[in-house]
Amino acid sequence: MHIHILGICGTFMGSLAVLARELGHQVTGSDQGVYPPMSTQLEAQGIGLMEGYSADNLKPTPDLVLIGNAMSRGNPEVEAVLNRNIDYMSGPEWLSREVLRHRWVLAVAGTHGKTTTTSMLLWILEQAGFDAGYLVGGVPNDFPVSARLGSSDFFVIEADEYDSAFFDKRSKFVHYRPHTLILNNLEFDHADIFDNVEAIERQFHHLVRTVPSNGLIVRPAVDQHLDRALDMGCWTRVQETSVNSEVAYMSDWRAELLKEDGSEFMVVHREQPVASVKWSQTGMHSVRNGLAAIAAARHVGVTPDHAISALSRFSGVKRRMELLADVGGIQVYDDFAHHPTAIATTLEGLRHKVGAERIVALIEPRSNTMQQGVHQQTLLPSAAAADHVVWANLNKMDWLPALVAASAEDGSQRHRVESTLEALIEQVAGQATAPCHIVIMSNGGFGGIHQKLIAELERRSG
Repeated sequence: MHIHILGICGTFMGSLAVLARELGHQVTGSDQGVYPPMSTQLEAQGIGLMEGYSADNLKPTPDLVLIGNAMSRGNPEVEAVLNRNIDYMSGPEWLSREVLRHRWVLAVAGTHGKTTTTSMLLWILEQAGFDAGYLVGGVPNDFPVSARLGSSDFFVIEADEYDSAFFDKRSKFVHYRPHTLILNNLEFDHADIFDNVEAIERQFHHLVRTVPSNGLIVRPAVDQHLDRALDMGCWTRVQETSVNSEVAYMSDWRAELLKEDGSEFMVVHREQPVASVKWSQTGMHSVRNGLAAIAAARHVGVTPDHAISALSRFSGVKRRMELLADVGGIQVYDDFAHHPTAIATTLEGLRHKVGAERIVALIEPRSNTMQQGVHQQTLLPSAAAADHVVWANLNKMDWLPALVAASAEDGSQRHRVESTLEALIEQVAGQATAPCHIVIMSNGGFGGIHQKLIAELERRSG
């Protein structure tokens, strides 16, 4: 079968392309503004990529078109699919029908940490000898591609709450029917499709409704929005996780921090110490992600001590505090954070790790929610752990310069806003004096600024 994918370079649709190819299908796809790592992965898999959208991309006529959720009516390729009556389907529906059916699905949902937690859980199962199938919304460092079929009954998937397609506005994750479900957290995001946090809670409740009574839900003990989603009805056993003494009662799984930066913590299961995780990850969010992965892996038979041993060898995910370069003591990281909570936890984790060394954050508010200014009140405070913050206003958002100007009136000189790549690079490079840590944060390609900045730092270092 010839399957053509619209929006193929998105992390989800690109992963579907890999699975479809592994199933033996001929796979092609089109997208606008492709960038690594997904474009590189697809090319390595021998999948044909077409730049831009055109009715000509549908010649010869494919047997099936999978339409990504970034596609909308008016797109020339979408219109051609409809006008020519070509069979089409959403990505999540195809995945459910062709891959997930009759398998034990372990799903990871939440506003933050889905990709990393999914990768952690997958790595634990891999080290335990499971040949689990998987789909991750990124590229795990420990695996060559972002998806595979696997030979076992188990399939690990990143479960996104974003909508499925322009013709199916349900969240992707309602298609997956997990037996084991991690709910990492729940906050307001995706303002382009959700009116408020209550709408997201309702979608999470729809996901909870699909988990069988003999399944398992793993969730943090403290999260009021998850409380509300589960209070609408839950028919599945729930296990809670916590860190240190944040709850007065005994949670099922608890992490006791042995180092403030989260690089070492003791796992406690029902008040019985198991073993300590010593790993390369930092930050409270990483600790919570790891603890949830340990709990979920236990549900499919991996003992906590084996899971802990595996996490100690976990090497992370591309674009999640990925160290790109060290230029004379100036370290440059790439991070995917695009929500104030994620920005804050990532920078706080780095601060605990590097102590008083200088941190410069270069942040692009790129998501639809960010561009609408939904998180204005919490945006600047989220970067409090950095010494200097440069905000990228490449999309010319009026509210961002006004926000930074208002902070300067209060006496803060830590924040700057620039609207071109050249000015951003000049501003960041001018603030970088070794030892220094530059964190580039964006959920997109950011105009290739990463390598351009590194090249400028190398030029200045002589």
